[in-house]
Amino acid sequence: MPATLHAPSAPSVSPAASGRSSGSDFAPLARRVRESGLLERRRGYYARAIGLNLAATAAVWAAVAWAGDGWWTVLLGVPLAVLAARTAFLGHDAGHRQIARSARGNRWLGLLLGNLLLGMGHGWWSDKHNRHHASPNHVDKDPDVGEGVLAWTREQAGRKRGVLRWVARHQAALFFPLLTLEGVNLKVGSVLFLRGRSRRDRLVEGGLLLAHVVGYLALAFTLLPVGQAVALIAVQHALFGVHLGAVFAPNHKGMAMPGPGERWGHLRRQVLTSRNVRGGVVTDWLMGGLNYQIEHHLFPGIPRCSLRRVRPLVMEHCAAVGVRYTETGLVASYRQALGHMREIGKPLR
Repeated sequence: MPATLHAPSAPSVSPAASGRSSGSDFAPLARRVRESGLLERRRGYYARAIGLNLAATAAVWAAVAWAGDGWWTVLLGVPLAVLAARTAFLGHDAGHRQIARSARGNRWLGLLLGNLLLGMGHGWWSDKHNRHHASPNHVDKDPDVGEGVLAWTREQAGRKRGVLRWVARHQAALFFPLLTLEGVNLKVGSVLFLRGRSRRDRLVEGGLLLAHVVGYLALAFTLLPVGQAVALIAVQHALFGVHLGAVFAPNHKGMAMPGPGERWGHLRRQVLTSRNVRGGVVTDWLMGGLNYQIEHHLFPGIPRCSLRRVRPLVMEHCAAVGVRYTETGLVASYRQALGHMREIGKPLR
């Protein structure tokens, strides 16, 4: 099916304009996917993925120890960032209960992968990400397009003042440079989130976050002199933020944004606001399976390795019910996402 391109301004699309409006549109697809067996847990796949990622991360830190205090060692921050993103994707899958059979098992996997290994709070991410999945691209409900440093609607851009107004004016050009701060921002947000949580959550999540900070800094400053250690940490966190942002940016930016009071069924709410990115196994690996954003939003609990196989079923169903299914190449996805950001900031220039 050819890709559907959307205007940079991402106008609101009503259900009537996108095909038949019916709350039952999703039910036949859900039944077909369930009967296909693609929703079943793939614990062997995830055991291998987690084991290989841990082994690779340990190997890179061993390479840091072997390379010593030369400034070339700082370049090992690049594979450390890539592997940290793999850990984040695994934590993401645990948050959607894709890995273990029980909610408790997935929660502990999320805590170990997120809080302990990454220093990124599983509770904070789950709260934020679940709200995003419930109302993708809805300005009043989706925290990913809410008020912040960047503007996702012209109304948001018009309310910016001072430095933030200048940022919104040039946000398309500043997007990737700003992502170099995202790795630190994720950790700060995780800590701030704990202020309003229960004593038990603060103890468990806060304790694991503290263990991460102590262990990570001890490892870096034990293996390297202060200057190189600081540089390695900076490189890893900067590239980690860029990597994650580069994966999440093409998924929804520039796609349809529901207007106030509009009520869409599950199928339209998830498909019309999402964009897939075409590619092979390399794209799947680099994007953690999130290039199948439409399928992931329709079936958030489906194992990552099953997303490619469920895609033809979703495409066929969308064509049958008249719902636009948007899929582009990677470069085109960035062009559309950044084009949307540029269009939003245009009135300020």
